[in-house]
Amino acid sequence: MNLDVTPVTEVSGVGTKRAEDLTSLGIRTVADLLAYFPYRYEDFRVADLGEAVHEEKITLQGTLFGSPSIRWYGKKKSRLTCRMQVQGVTISLVWFNQHFLKNKLVPGQTVTVHGKWDAHRLWLTVDRAFLTPEEQQKQVGRLEPVYSVNASVTVSWLRKTIAQAFRQFGGKIREILPQALLERYQLMGRARAMVLLHFPKGREEGRQARRRMVYEELFLYELKLLWRRRQEKKEAAGIAHSIDPERLKAFVNHIPFPLTEAQRRVVNEILTDMRHPERMTRLLQGDVGSGKTVVAAIALYANYLSGYQGAMMVPTEILAEQHLKSLKEWLEPWEMTVVGLSGGMTAKERRDVMGQLQMGLADVVVGTHALIQEAVAYRNLGLVITDEQHRFGVKQRSLLREKGENPDVLYMTATPIPRTLAITAYGEMDVSTIDELPAGRLPVETYWVKRDVWPRVIQFIRKQCGEGRQAYIICPLIEESEKVDLQNAQSVFEEAAQELAPIRVGLLHGKMAAAEKEEVMKRFAANDVQVLVSTTVVEVGVNVPNATVMVVYDADRFGLAQLHQLRGRVGRGQEASTCILVANPSSETGIERMRVMTETTDGFEIAQRDLALRGPGDFFGFKQSGVPEFKVADLVEDGKVLEVARADAVRLVESDDLWVEEEYAPLRCWIQAFEKEASMMD
Repeated sequence: MNLDVTPVTEVSGVGTKRAEDLTSLGIRTVADLLAYFPYRYEDFRVADLGEAVHEEKITLQGTLFGSPSIRWYGKKKSRLTCRMQVQGVTISLVWFNQHFLKNKLVPGQTVTVHGKWDAHRLWLTVDRAFLTPEEQQKQVGRLEPVYSVNASVTVSWLRKTIAQAFRQFGGKIREILPQALLERYQLMGRARAMVLLHFPKGREEGRQARRRMVYEELFLYELKLLWRRRQEKKEAAGIAHSIDPERLKAFVNHIPFPLTEAQRRVVNEILTDMRHPERMTRLLQGDVGSGKTVVAAIALYANYLSGYQGAMMVPTEILAEQHLKSLKEWLEPWEMTVVGLSGGMTAKERRDVMGQLQMGLADVVVGTHALIQEAVAYRNLGLVITDEQHRFGVKQRSLLREKGENPDVLYMTATPIPRTLAITAYGEMDVSTIDELPAGRLPVETYWVKRDVWPRVIQFIRKQCGEGRQAYIICPLIEESEKVDLQNAQSVFEEAAQELAPIRVGLLHGKMAAAEKEEVMKRFAANDVQVLVSTTVVEVGVNVPNATVMVVYDADRFGLAQLHQLRGRVGRGQEASTCILVANPSSETGIERMRVMTETTDGFEIAQRDLALRGPGDFFGFKQSGVPEFKVADLVEDGKVLEVARADAVRLVESDDLWVEEEYAPLRCWIQAFEKEASMMD
């Protein structure tokens, strides 16, 4: 019997209506039901009062004494209070709106109660009470599973239904992992692990069951990614670039600064991929200012030497302008034609650039989403680069790739990605990491101050500008809002212009026309504007080496990755730079963000701590579709297991055993089922 296709209505007590209710939880088959694991457990094991933690739930047993009392609040709300002796200490038990229990609470009676402990008032707000010996024998000492449910399904009904499913079908659960892996990591069998995850007899059993299912979930996920990648490489032949090594060496030697060892390493990884006939799909990640753009320029020059066009897509026009300037500077002296394409251009300018691309007269194009418009055609696109790639949807990224005949693809990000996220969200890619900053880069000094010291911040900016430097002031909003009490760019601009006069202050935000934004940025780059008040439109790509001060207002409202990006706008020249975070955080998370930013400038450490604070789905500041939702595994807690599981999956996909040995038959069946599902989705 295949539980993956057995409808949930086969479970006793689940009729058509109940099956519809379960469908709302994503449960359609018996396998779905058995694998619908609890997210926590209620612990009904009696604890020592000395172990009780303030405002955490605990189970206590003791003797009632004195008469219970009721206090009414209006006609319907009540508070029932009773005293209990626990291990020589008198505590109060409190029930809200359960006055009917009063007659069941008898002095001298031994009871077991479960609820939230208040260490200051020595009272327990009771959730569950087991008043009779029968109730205590049945419930006390158990770990009771708690499931995510909705209005249609209650936890108690789901708990009973899952127990019934195990009674009927537990013997049909098939082992999927090979014996070699079970023995290597001393993992319990699949059927036993699934039962114990739902109904653990103790903490250790539950821990071992979870360990088994976490490994299985991550191993199968990695196997799926690697299998998909293997199939794609078979089906999509790429371009085997022919690159003249002497001409490439001459180009690299004429770059006006020496490459770091990390840059050299990733360049070699990219060029090796480009020379192979399989299509390259590689993610290049590096901290702010680590020099990814010059690596991209080398890849584009190698692509040109092979006779192909290159395209670089970026999320904003400001960043496009910045990259266009840098690439023209590096590539045009080598007889390459570099053009830009963006929404802010006139119709005639767009037509001219599109004509150059179609006829092969342009070697490299840099642009925004304009690059993937249907009317844009390329003569022979050989390399596609997407910068700050997480800001584009999967469809947008693939549209650019489809403009050529299986061009090589390089994704870039200045948001350092924790290894666990890189392996899962980008597991089908190879990952290159620039983990070294160019020589001479001074770390940016970072300070956290409260709003009431704003006059001192203004004074510091005035001093820096007096020495010829420039400053950014970043605000979370463009205009004043009645809904949120946050500083806005318009108000700060008006105040700063007055407070800093005669220093020239500029304003930049996303609602401005493209030409206005460009004009402000040109004036700031030329030091005609000394202080730029802006929203996060300057978060990536803006390069003004003379700017030495970054002030972020209401900094606790920004994510760590975003704060790190903003800080990266300064410290790009030879002078010492400062980042000032102005915030009065109202939450622990906000305080922790300020603490992290003042403790480290390492983008990879910040990314790891951001992942721990926000969780995988919100790491990039919004729900990232590429990050899977795991049933059991936690990418923060189970990072090491993920790396082990991936290594095992790599070994298996590359070995012949998977395809011939009997012990791998269940995995072969699983892969075939996955292939079938994937082809149906396609």
